[in-house]
Amino acid sequence: MLTDAAIRNAKPGPKTQKLFDSGGLYLEVAPAGGKWWRLKYRHTGKEKRISLGVYPTVSLKDARERRDDARKLLAQGVDPSKARQEQKAEATAETLTFEKVARDWYERFKPKWSASHALDIIQRLEKNIFPQLGSHPIREITAPELLAAIRLIEGRGAVESARRVLQMCGQVFRYAIATGQASHDIASDLRGSLPPARERHHASITDPKAIGELLRAIDGYRGSFVALCALRLAPLVFVRPGELRHVEWSEIDLDKAEWRIPAEKMKMREQHIVPLSRQAVAILWELHPLTGSGKYVFPSVRTSTRPMSENTVLAALRRMGYTKDEMTGHGFRSMASTLLNEMGWNRDAIERQLAHAERNAVRAAYNFAEFLPERRRMMQAWADYLDNLKEGTDTIPLRRATGD
Repeated sequence: MLTDAAIRNAKPGPKTQKLFDSGGLYLEVAPAGGKWWRLKYRHTGKEKRISLGVYPTVSLKDARERRDDARKLLAQGVDPSKARQEQKAEATAETLTFEKVARDWYERFKPKWSASHALDIIQRLEKNIFPQLGSHPIREITAPELLAAIRLIEGRGAVESARRVLQMCGQVFRYAIATGQASHDIASDLRGSLPPARERHHASITDPKAIGELLRAIDGYRGSFVALCALRLAPLVFVRPGELRHVEWSEIDLDKAEWRIPAEKMKMREQHIVPLSRQAVAILWELHPLTGSGKYVFPSVRTSTRPMSENTVLAALRRMGYTKDEMTGHGFRSMASTLLNEMGWNRDAIERQLAHAERNAVRAAYNFAEFLPERRRMMQAWADYLDNLKEGTDTIPLRRATGD
């Protein structure tokens, strides 16, 4: 049997040495000087070995106690190695909380999302789910527990938000399943637990006469010149409000009459080309002396290093007397989509200009410039049509031109 003195005095040799104690316990001395406790045993007729720790952190007395514990398991027909693996798995499962897995999922997929979308996701989880379930082991969360957290959101009257958060939780659970951290998506068990979403429409003006009145009201706006230019440009480009306020001078080529929005700024993460009509180019040239030396076309009133507030255009519409049920910043998109379709323009060209999702992923990879010649004609014809409406001319709806 080993003694503490024998262990301390054991010197490393050219090969690994084994100093035996009793009951299968031995000390392994490596050529580099390290000393490891090992236990040799037999289970179901097979010889096996497990590590019991490193000397001197684990003393001779400690090693013998660990050997005895392992022998007790063997007497019960339990493999000490398998029992240890199960203990580690249980300990790991306790540390795999919903919040940890959710943040891992978020960090992995965040590069594929726009900055605003990524921020929206993490804020919703931090506000609505982490306080309720964040510290729970993800494997132990039940469907009723998740539903209770979702019901709290619904109870605030935010039904659509509740649905979106439930979808996010489902993505987290599916990620956990794929990475071996969970075995079931309990969010899928909650299908039908929330009332159906009401179809949401952005308030928009589509009557030609009312559009003319709106355009004249914009020209008469008495707010800041930057906000005025944003208002005048919005109906000509009909991009999403966030894309408009974040536009940078480096993205615009006034000579080519073109605005190229980088993929990272787009909802669908694809570069988007906005042909600029003569009217749009004129607005930008007029604004250039004021903001052209900075980064943003429409900078914040407080600092040129940030874009204008997301509420700037909306607030301007309210100051002009348009309520939320009449017109929104998003409404310029609905306005253009409705009328251009009525006028007979190619529906695919309209959808491409609106930067709506391409269902065919292969096509989406290369067709960001699809229908571009026709879109250029369409954008100029649309700007001319708006000019006629602003002048009060009851024009015949423009028709789609043919050919390239």
